[in-house]
Amino acid sequence: MEKLSETELLKKICEEIKAREAVTKLQLTRLSVAFGLRFSKAWEALKDGRVKKYLFEPSGRIVWIVVGKGRDYLVMPAADFCSCDDFYFRVMDKEIHLCYHLIAQKMAEALSRYDVFNEEDELYDLLMDEWKRSHFK
Repeated sequence: MEKLSETELLKKICEEIKAREAVTKLQLTRLSVAFGLRFSKAWEALKDGRVKKYLFEPSGRIVWIVVGKGRDYLVMPAADFCSCDDFYFRVMDKEIHLCYHLIAQKMAEALSRYDVFNEEDELYDLLMDEWKRSHFK
């Protein structure tokens, strides 16, 4: 059996979760073994309701935020990007493939366990500036 990368394993399990609309203990164990502490932190964020999806109207833009311990992190799941330090220092250096914020977002989306905020497009720039500013504090 071919060994999957972290990203491939998470994608496969998220597809299974979405199809079943539930997560199994085996899937949680596989993710825990693959990601270790990052999975524990991601699962905690998911259970604590710290994954947020902002829908902007009428443009239809979507912004994902994972609320961390010290600030909010901008997550772009299609690009496997996060604004956290772990992403910049460990993912960019190819030490790991995903930070816990990305794992939390992908799991939350598969389980449909996230808060949705509908906002007007006029607030998009203001909110993006706020999220970016919190990164550079």
